[in-house]
Amino acid sequence: MKLAITFAPVKDDWQAAVNYAIEAERLGIDRAWTAETWGYDGATPLAYLAAKTSRIHLGTGIMQIGARTPAMVAMTAQSLAALSGDRFMLGLGVSGPQVVEGWHGVRFARPLQRTRETIDIVRMVTRGERLVYSGQIYDLPLPGSEGKALRSSAQPRPNLPIYLATLGPKSLELTGEMANGWLGTSFIPEHASLFFDAIAAGAARANRSLTGLDLQVSAGVVAFSDDVERLIPARKPGLAFTLGAMGSREHNFYNETYRRMGYADVALEVQNLWLNQQRDAAAARVPDELVLKTNLLGTADMVRERLRVYQAAGVTALGVVPDGETLDERITILARLIELVKEVE
Repeated sequence: MKLAITFAPVKDDWQAAVNYAIEAERLGIDRAWTAETWGYDGATPLAYLAAKTSRIHLGTGIMQIGARTPAMVAMTAQSLAALSGDRFMLGLGVSGPQVVEGWHGVRFARPLQRTRETIDIVRMVTRGERLVYSGQIYDLPLPGSEGKALRSSAQPRPNLPIYLATLGPKSLELTGEMANGWLGTSFIPEHASLFFDAIAAGAARANRSLTGLDLQVSAGVVAFSDDVERLIPARKPGLAFTLGAMGSREHNFYNETYRRMGYADVALEVQNLWLNQQRDAAAARVPDELVLKTNLLGTADMVRERLRVYQAAGVTALGVVPDGETLDERITILARLIELVKEVE
């Protein structure tokens, strides 16, 4: 399995983030992904990191589809691919109505169709084709306008990889049908079939197979200790935030995913507590089991066993966050994890 890190600043310290990514590359970490919520965008930091690195792959995890036209997505992707020597991976996602409608002022409507058409158009642009497209959402050139069917002036990059961050069954099927890889969150390997069966069904419709896709999932925080109980409490507020705050009561895709994995009571109780401003109680309601299944915590033997479970599930890459306060601490944890991954391969 390959390993991935997140490239993002803590307390706006971008230099520390760059130093971390450089050291991770030196260790052999395969990829670094940016995040895009309602703060920094996901593309600009990668352009800077491309100049500071030479081998590590760089991906947007994710670029919000509703925030850009498909042509702008393609232009940004081509720019980052060119600047990085084709180390760029285009990660896309629909985000959610709170961000798309609240931050961007764009209706969160027909996200599946918008994703499908965006990928179609991005691939046309990156193949160097003249952009003539008639979809349900996008019609290019714009009918009744002075628009002209243009071809990108940038060098074609027909093999630019596209990843989708998806959770619902239909969007997972779309991932299997159209994407090169999947960026999975809220993932527990014991429930891998909940995700991979849908991805495989979509792949089959396109005469593809699940084994042809890069399946990267978030494995959470990595921390080593003989005192496992000490590691658990610090992880609960993050899970409570995911279950309670990452969306509205009506639309929280992460919460829905945990409910489908058999944690319906917990997910709904945590959400209710969070939305009622009882955040400490929400964190306390998160069971230890859920923390241990969504992070890599404990002794080396415990972490090694979790890695085997991910591998057996069919996961090809793990996104990890080493739990260290200093650069040396985080790099030491990453180095230890790399050795454990080698042992299970």
